[in-house]
Amino acid sequence: MSFPIIYVAVTSHGFGHAARTASVVATIKKLCPETLLILVTTTPRWFLESYIQHDFIYRPRSFDVGVVQSDSLTMDKAATLEKMQHIRSQQNAIIAGEVNFIKQNRVGLILADVPHLAGVIGKTAGVPCWTISNFGWDFIYRNWGSEFQEIADWISDCYSQCDRLLRLPFHEPMSAFKHITDFGLPGGSPSHPADALRSQWNITSPRERTVLLTFGGLGLQQIPYDNVQRFPDWQFITFARNAPDLPNLLKVTDPQYRPVDFMQLCSKVVSKPGFSTFAEAIRQQVPIVTLTRDDFAEAALLIEGIRDYAHHQIINPAEFFHSDWEFLQQVPLTPRKSQAIALDGNEAIAHAVLEYFQ
Repeated sequence: MSFPIIYVAVTSHGFGHAARTASVVATIKKLCPETLLILVTTTPRWFLESYIQHDFIYRPRSFDVGVVQSDSLTMDKAATLEKMQHIRSQQNAIIAGEVNFIKQNRVGLILADVPHLAGVIGKTAGVPCWTISNFGWDFIYRNWGSEFQEIADWISDCYSQCDRLLRLPFHEPMSAFKHITDFGLPGGSPSHPADALRSQWNITSPRERTVLLTFGGLGLQQIPYDNVQRFPDWQFITFARNAPDLPNLLKVTDPQYRPVDFMQLCSKVVSKPGFSTFAEAIRQQVPIVTLTRDDFAEAALLIEGIRDYAHHQIINPAEFFHSDWEFLQQVPLTPRKSQAIALDGNEAIAHAVLEYFQ
């Protein structure tokens, strides 16, 4: 084979999985420009393009649902179960279609974050499948009671057919995978200089009074924006299109900009637990203020991760939704661990992939 052809299957849940994997494959493309990337996901193309400034083939397909949610904190478990059962009933047709596509396009490697069917697709096509993640969907669903156990077992069985797990920090054991290698944090870096952002968006507040409010691709329905007006000499930045027009609230809706671009201007990132947001904030050395989340098993792993490796504040939902946001005036806690976490996930995974092709 004259150049690497990589089929990149990304779970269709929020934007976090797409952000971290797009950061990795953008690095692969940078190191080896002739690589052909095939992005297989229902994550919108504009979002992928904000991370991958190179050509790629976009194949909008979904092999899992993650969690059906109306916003970043509100889950519909019944609808999630129904959709997963439907995917299970269609799995043979899904696999056959993808195997056919993979063979026609001479794919040499599947990278998956973290759809379970990718391993079975790879086995059936005779192409290695490497999974990149810090958790599997079986781990999330097992927490949700007996009606999810059968689906969780099916997912674990699919994961066991992957050839290799490239395990990210803040992980569960992921014991369904047979061959595991640990890597550092991946994630995006700012693609616009700080000074250019300040002048372009007319941001005049000092860093210590500039705050990014970011709640993932699904956002939050009921952010108490009234609190923004309690801090008139502060600058707040949001990517939420439904945010009100307030003098000190900057709404960024241009798709070429990402939360990570603005982190370099901020003294705090206020968020819900999300791997990519946390990873990018740690990579930019920006303190994290996070809401807790009790109904999603990954959240506890992520919160332990920032306790260890980030300047942080952990607040409960009531402090966010029903207070005057006094937490903004408080000094973040220092990380529990003195040794920094490895930040080389993009490069280390990219090198592992390119070595495989050599």
